[in-house]
Amino acid sequence: MSETRAKPLWDITVSTAENRTPDFSVISQYTCLCHGTDVKKSTRKLRIIVVTGDRFGAGTDANVWITVYDYQGSESAKIKLDNWGNDMEQGATDVYEMEVDQSFSRPARIKLWRDAYGLANSWFLDRVEICDSEGGVSYFPVHRWIAPFTNYLFYEFDSHLPQEDPNKQQREVELEEKRRDYQIAVYIEDGPAQCAELPSDEYFSHQYKLDIVISKTSLLIRSKLIDLRTPDKWTTLEDLKNIYQFCLEKPKCIDYWREDWWFGLQRLQGCNPVVIKLCTEIPLKFGVQSTLIEPFLEGMTLAEALAKKRIFIIDYWILKDVPCKDGRTLPAPIALFYMNKSNVLLPIAIQLFQRKGPNNPVFLCSDHQEVWLLAKMFFNNADASYHQSCTHLGFTHLLMEGVALCTHRNLSPSHPLFRLLAPHFRFLMAINARGLKFLVAPGGWVDKTMTIGCKGMFKIMKRGIRNWRMDRNGILPNELKSRGVNQPDILPNYPYRDDALAIYHAIHRYVSKIVNYYYERYQYYLFIVLCILTSDTPAKIQQDSELRQWRAELVKDRKNGGIGLLGVPGRFGMFRTVEEVVDTMTVIISTCSVGHSAANFQQYEEYSFPPNYPGMLVGEIPHDKVPRNIVSYLPNKDVTLDTMVITKLLSSGGTKPLGHFEVQYLFDPVSVRAAEEFRQELHEIHEQINRRCESQDFPYPWLDPSIVPNSISI
Repeated sequence: MSETRAKPLWDITVSTAENRTPDFSVISQYTCLCHGTDVKKSTRKLRIIVVTGDRFGAGTDANVWITVYDYQGSESAKIKLDNWGNDMEQGATDVYEMEVDQSFSRPARIKLWRDAYGLANSWFLDRVEICDSEGGVSYFPVHRWIAPFTNYLFYEFDSHLPQEDPNKQQREVELEEKRRDYQIAVYIEDGPAQCAELPSDEYFSHQYKLDIVISKTSLLIRSKLIDLRTPDKWTTLEDLKNIYQFCLEKPKCIDYWREDWWFGLQRLQGCNPVVIKLCTEIPLKFGVQSTLIEPFLEGMTLAEALAKKRIFIIDYWILKDVPCKDGRTLPAPIALFYMNKSNVLLPIAIQLFQRKGPNNPVFLCSDHQEVWLLAKMFFNNADASYHQSCTHLGFTHLLMEGVALCTHRNLSPSHPLFRLLAPHFRFLMAINARGLKFLVAPGGWVDKTMTIGCKGMFKIMKRGIRNWRMDRNGILPNELKSRGVNQPDILPNYPYRDDALAIYHAIHRYVSKIVNYYYERYQYYLFIVLCILTSDTPAKIQQDSELRQWRAELVKDRKNGGIGLLGVPGRFGMFRTVEEVVDTMTVIISTCSVGHSAANFQQYEEYSFPPNYPGMLVGEIPHDKVPRNIVSYLPNKDVTLDTMVITKLLSSGGTKPLGHFEVQYLFDPVSVRAAEEFRQELHEIHEQINRRCESQDFPYPWLDPSIVPNSISI
């Protein structure tokens, strides 16, 4: 393949992306460049590369024919695509040749059709590439099932807004079929929209599924070895620590989990770094007294520390009275943190329930070591419950499934925004279906290993989704600003913020180049008229019926059959500016990549040593400051091993790194150049993060673009 994908000799932006009318003067220059003015041969060869998709049942035994048309309207002979042996198999690349007249210019479109020959005649076609024997490559991305006895026309790049597509009828028929396959359902009462039944197109590839199965089997075997070599019950912390010498690596937190600076570091670069806020005043429900905490403020009064923006808070009001599995109780804590003069974030006070009172003491960093340690463990138990329910499952996996579902239902595979988003939805629905079946189901992993169980998880998730807004929580600069932590001088040493922002802005620039190319290139007079009629809404946004329907279903209430997202940019039921479209696409891509990576890939490091970040604690939550044996609060060995296996599996890599797509969807020169520049910018961010990590005792590599996948696939 590397020899056939020659780089085009031309760099023309054919006006197909504008109005589908080719620039004949440019094409003539191309023809002269490639063939010269003295024609010595009457024909030349085109090499036709056919790439069959890598999905279940994609290969075909049918007979396939093709005709090629150039930009001057010339037509090639019809040829049958057939090689000796078994070609057009799943994931295969096949090469064919055809002869055309020497005057035949750059291929502009292809006509493709097949019969129903053979037992396995279904065919999913990824793309067709046509290479000129004298230089140049034309790309015809397809990404469709090819029905028998149907003529398909595909134009170069196949990236059209609906109002510009020459194949409007074919496009409408395809969308109707997609809506039948991708139906909306709400399986969790008042929860997010999901796909009613997993379409076959969303299944894992054989190789990806095999990799997951092999990884899980290996981890189960290793955990069984640990089980055989360790006691059934933890009597000391050393019993627990000893299990890591057998097969699974020891998490770094084992050496530091007791320390206050480590507890503060978890808020900034743990797997849930998205909840800490600048504190401007102490809530009335928080029973902390200034006289009790001022000894920890390095000579400042509480009022002075608040004014100097040195106090931070986490308030888990959302966890109040959450019903849990088997009558367990989940705290709903409030914690206060102080950024000291060395720029180290330290916890100073924790209240484990929302109402202050004599049975709900405020635990202080000056309390007895075991008392304070247990308060921190119960806070982390609450933090872990929110992390898994909202930060991880709710706000990435399930919210983005609704977006992916809406995209399939409303944007044609030929729509440039579908092509922009598609790489970031790869295997998303498949991993969600698998996770909800085996992990987040009655009797599954969440019920066994987390205080909240499935019932509590769904309750927290529903509360979170009711409060999630794309314009506030999805647009990262707005989200950080809403918590008061957007400025490095306010909260130094916050690598999640710095790395996430760098990648977010890179995604925004990448998206802007593509969206502006497709939506801001319109005829001047039409622009003037439509600006007058539509309050400056760009013409192509106004005319894009698929985009309008996509947004309408995205915001439509779930009770009425929509996805139910709040805060989607736009006014009066539509996008009004190109920037609103760019912001929306950026939120989706960054959530599927950066948002999920931050929440997912260090789960083993956090959860695998239960005292550090316990998904479950047993025993009554303390209502006094009597010292207790913390080992008695730890879950048993079976729960610990189950937690280790699943978090290790979830922490494994997913799809290719961001910007390096498994399947390329956009082939027009502007989008290809934008992707190249995007990858270059991500590489520069990668180098910056590497340099920083090398100089730190506790590095934060989790948002290094070289390990951030394109999609939520694990």
